[in-house]
Amino acid sequence: IELKTCTACKSVRYCSVTCQKKHRPQHKRACKKRAAELHGELLFKQPESNHVGDCPICLLPQPMDPEKSSMMSCCSKVICEGCDYANQMRQQEGKLEQTCPFCRHPLPDTDADVNRNRMKRIEANDPEAICMMGFILSDEGDYQGAFDYFTKAAELVNSADAHYQLSLLYYEGKCVEKDTKKKVYHLEQAAIGGHLIARFNLGVIEKDEGRLERAIKHWIIAAKLGYDRAVEALKVCFRKGSMSKDVFAEALRAHQASVDATKSPQRDEAEAAV
Repeated sequence: IELKTCTACKSVRYCSVTCQKKHRPQHKRACKKRAAELHGELLFKQPESNHVGDCPICLLPQPMDPEKSSMMSCCSKVICEGCDYANQMRQQEGKLEQTCPFCRHPLPDTDADVNRNRMKRIEANDPEAICMMGFILSDEGDYQGAFDYFTKAAELVNSADAHYQLSLLYYEGKCVEKDTKKKVYHLEQAAIGGHLIARFNLGVIEKDEGRLERAIKHWIIAAKLGYDRAVEALKVCFRKGSMSKDVFAEALRAHQASVDATKSPQRDEAEAAV
């Protein structure tokens, strides 16, 4: 007999659905407690990187500033400004055709070409392209369309960006009813995926509800991933005596290490050329 594990607490196994339903009244309280513990462990686990990840060419962490990287419509890869600039210089010096620095597909000449490339990626169920379409529709005021695309991206790969955007829609009540529980759910999913703003906002929510210890945990995680606003929040906590000097110092060192990891001579050269 293949035993079925309780999907919530992962600690009890059953021989059948009937057996599970019969045991539910006795198991419910312990199950809920253990499920909350498991969720807390996952929520406060330090991610290895933020949700943007690394540039697929130089393999360095992406810059903190989203303006310093760009998504290619042909392959949906996010390329840092350093690699993009190096590719442009190589093509100019060699009088070569302008191509994507990652997949070498010719760069689009018009907005129509960009949209055509993006739709091909969407038809291939590319979650990055799907999420980007959500951003575009949101900017155009089509919140229902944006909601549908963000939902699909979240379902496909648990996209942190998509979850964060869904949390905003539930917070603002755009195309959906305002729902605090769903807002927090999507914020938590985004934070688990390394989304820095989502993580910081969870800290603000915890602080406003009187749970400063949990807020500090969120801000430490965000600070260690290089988020400046989290560092500022921790400075306030440290000055008020809400966290120890050692913990604060460790967060500052990790923050600086994350920031330094995004730097390179190639990126400095690209920024100087702008």
